[in-house]
Formats: sequence, C-alpha cells, structure tokens
Amino acid sequence: MTMVNNKEREYWLHSMLKIANPVLLHLKDRTLKKEMPVEMKEGTNREQFSHLEALARLLVGMAPWLEQVCENNEEEKLRVKYAELARAAMDAGTDPQSPDYMNFSDDFQPIVDTAFLAHALLRAPNELWEKLDARVKQNVILALKATRTRKPVFSNWLLFSAIIEAFLYKAGEKDWDPMRIDYAMKQFEQWYLGDGVYSDGPEYHHDYYNSFVIHPMLVDLIETVGAEYRDWEALKESIIKRSQRYAVIQERTISPEGTFPPVGRSLAYRFGVFQSLAQHALRGDLPSELKPAQVRSALTAVMKRTLEAPGTFTESGWLTIGFCGHQPEIGEGYISTGSVYLCSTGFLPLGLLESDPFWSEPPMEWTSKRVWSGKEIPIDHAL
Repeated sequence: MTMVNNKEREYWLHSMLKIANPVLLHLKDRTLKKEMPVEMKEGTNREQFSHLEALARLLVGMAPWLEQVCENNEEEKLRVKYAELARAAMDAGTDPQSPDYMNFSDDFQPIVDTAFLAHALLRAPNELWEKLDARVKQNVILALKATRTRKPVFSNWLLFSAIIEAFLYKAGEKDWDPMRIDYAMKQFEQWYLGDGVYSDGPEYHHDYYNSFVIHPMLVDLIETVGAEYRDWEALKESIIKRSQRYAVIQERTISPEGTFPPVGRSLAYRFGVFQSLAQHALRGDLPSELKPAQVRSALTAVMKRTLEAPGTFTESGWLTIGFCGHQPEIGEGYISTGSVYLCSTGFLPLGLLESDPFWSEPPMEWTSKRVWSGKEIPIDHAL
C-alpha cells in the first residue's frame, strides 16, 4: 500500500466528515433547527424542508462508508462513532416529540428527501436500519409512508416514490406498492434517449439529473426489487449498461485541471454531479476503459477544486450555496442550505476497503489529462 493513496483516502474522509459534522452533531443534541442557517433565494421559503434535505442527502453519500468495516483501526473507530451519530440523527429527525422532528408530510418537497433517506437505508441496511431500535424503526416507516398522500412530479420524481417503496419492500413491509415502482421503471424506458442518457420527463434537459437521481436510483431499484417480477428482471442488464456508459461520459467531462462544465440546474450540488461515476466505482463494475485509479485521481482533483474554493463553508462549518465557493446567485428557488449536502454522493467509494484497487493503485492520469498532454486514450464509442 503506497502512502500516496492513504493520503488521498485521508483527504476524502476528512472532507466528508468536515461536511457531516455540523449536521450530525446538532442532530445528536437536537439543536439542528435552532442552529442551522437556512440560506435561500430571496422571496422563497424553504425553511420547512431544509433540515430533512441536510440529513437525507448527507446520509445517502455517507452510507456505504458507514456500512463497511474498515481495515484501518483509526478509521474503524471513526466509522463506529459516525454510525452511532447517524442513528441518533435519524431518531432526532423522525421522533414526533423531538424539537428537530422533520417535515415528511407537508407539501411536495418531502417526497424528494424521504427518497434520499430511503436510498441511504438501502445502501447501509445494517448500520442505518438493522441497528435502529424498534421505536425508531417504527418512526422511520411512518415517515416514509407519510409521503404517499401526494403524487410526485412527472419527471425524475417518479423514482423518488419508487425508491421509498423499494425500501419498504426490503424492510419487510407487507403493503409496499409495486405499482409505484413499475410506473417509474416503465416510464423511464419510454424516456430513454440513447447512449446512456435519459430524458428527465417528456422534454430533454441538458443537466446532471442522470447522475443526481436517474441512474443511481434505477440501478439500486432494480438490484433491490428486480427479482420480484420477470418483466422487471428483464430490464436489469440494460439499466446497468446504460449507467456504465454514462459513467464513461462523466469521466471524460473532467478537465485536466479537475474542473467540469457548469451546465444545467442544481449546480450547487457541486461534485455530487459525479454520483453515477462514483457509484460504479463503489460497485466495482466500472467499464473496462476506466481504471479505478484514474477515477479516484479525477474525483480527487474535482473535490479539491470545489472544496478548497474560498467561501465553500461558513465560519461555523456549514456548506454555502455555490459551485466554486459561495455563489448564492446560482441557487434556484428550490435550493437552500440543506439541499447542497447532495455533494456527499461523490464520496460513495469510501465504502470500498482500503486494499481495493480503487484506493491501493498508484495515481493515474484520467482521460482528459492524458489526451490534452498528447498521450493516447481509448477511442470513445456510443452504446
């Protein structure tokens, strides 16, 4: 094991925990609502949604690390500590008697973040679900089911309702609804445009929603419930292949300097843009033209460009709204402080063991870095 890779993993881990600390520590003390600043666009009111956003979006990225016993003793102590914090945070957010009880039932936004919470539970079923006590489990189930009274928007939101049902299925709830899952999967078949890209709803939008939501949720959905129905299982191979193709496209958008195009909405999610690429690294099924070390090197460069920009954090350690530093003007009407914690999905590969090739192989130039310095790269083919 070379020291270089330890250093990179250390950087990732340090960054993830720095982002997590204010959210989890305040939830443990049940002071999140009291202490979290809610930055948002003038004239919008996101206060009632922001706290659930912060918790759910943080955990959906942290979950694989929380779930995997670490090979390094120091890191393992941290993992155990943060898994306890995460369970305490879920208790604080779902206990109706808690001052930090979150909004699962008012308006439409809670469908989104309850889904990110459900996705986190699917990614860490042992640490974030099995180890909860019966009372907290019951509160979590009630919170998930509370979103059923509203319909999702006809877009990537269909996957939010579906992933909630997939977790209810996984948790053994008898009344999980296959119809919500079926509708999402069949509709996305209709919305597939080709070459690893889905349309987000009836019209194509050039943005990063294929990675923020569509591919990661479709892949984990089919992995969780695919075997239930033959027509679902028949979709599995193409869902995974399309997602892998999108990961190849994503890696090629990372410039030699670790920047990427500021295209489309929700840019305040920063390097959460690369959830799809990070997920295939975590799954160990990167396409053959992507070596794990080049993906690690590329993602490290992106993290450094975004996290080290002045103004990324407030003085008390909360994330600000911005793409590279503090840029409140890029925050759409649905963005507030809690929303931007979706950047945590870039950290998914921390769920791999330190001895995994992703971490243990020496640093490697990624595609753009190679090609712009005159070196050979694999030719790119459409799916």
